[in-house]
Amino acid sequence: MSRTLPPLNALRAFEAAGRHQSFSRAAEELGVSHSSISRHIRGLEDRLNRQLFRDQARGVVLSREGAAYLAEITPALDAISEATGRLVERAEGVINVNSEPLFATKWVIPRLVEFQRAHPQIDVRLEASRGLADIERYEADMAIRFLSVAGSNPDAILISDAPLYPYAAPGLVDLPLASPTGLLEYPLLRDRTSGTWGYWFDLAGHPVDPTRVPGAGWRMRSPLAFEAALAGHGVLLTSADVTAHDVAAGRLARLSDVGFREGGYYLVLGEGVLRRKPVRLFKEWLLARSKGLRGQPV
Repeated sequence: MSRTLPPLNALRAFEAAGRHQSFSRAAEELGVSHSSISRHIRGLEDRLNRQLFRDQARGVVLSREGAAYLAEITPALDAISEATGRLVERAEGVINVNSEPLFATKWVIPRLVEFQRAHPQIDVRLEASRGLADIERYEADMAIRFLSVAGSNPDAILISDAPLYPYAAPGLVDLPLASPTGLLEYPLLRDRTSGTWGYWFDLAGHPVDPTRVPGAGWRMRSPLAFEAALAGHGVLLTSADVTAHDVAAGRLARLSDVGFREGGYYLVLGEGVLRRKPVRLFKEWLLARSKGLRGQPV
């Protein structure tokens, strides 16, 4: 379907004049003459067969139809400007990365400075969200997502399948544990929809009454549950990748060598983004830096 579009220069002249309520100030903003603004607007009025401005003793004022038209034209021009800016930024080395919040804060951010030092010309813009960005519509160049089943996205590239272990703030739990059931003396935090705690006790060789472990009801979001564990509020089953930084700093301790895999973090790429060198460099760095997180023995 063909579009009914006036000349862009005429729209820019009208929008600037309407926003300033002045042809002179519009001319200053656009770097053209007053007569050029006037000519564009008169031509637009002739094309639309509508009066967009009314003359007054001290200048011009929008007509009712002009004000209504301006209210729709301004957001449209803003959208074109923003889209153009994003396209230019992408060409100049801006990468938009959308990531699961916990992996973004606990794994990517502590290591991102390494990439930025090696490639100061590349601007990595990291966004943390639980929802998958629409990379096909350029909401992000790439996304990092936790997938419980690798086959749910055959094009996804594995970053980490680090196992889950029980972690808590040092000093909360008396170690060594005489038995895995000793953890039942402490609050067991839950951040997943699956019955991970029941499975862990089974795997540890000590099945417990299902009523004594967190079930399928309410759960914390992962970042909140992680912070609760750091603050000493309980024990959390979480993966070795996101805990590595806090374990090294002495803020968390692994309570058992019994662990298991439930899924992994995967990289999802937008179509054609690897044609851009900055994206390729970041992907290569991410996979090289996370190499030790894949295929760890449990």
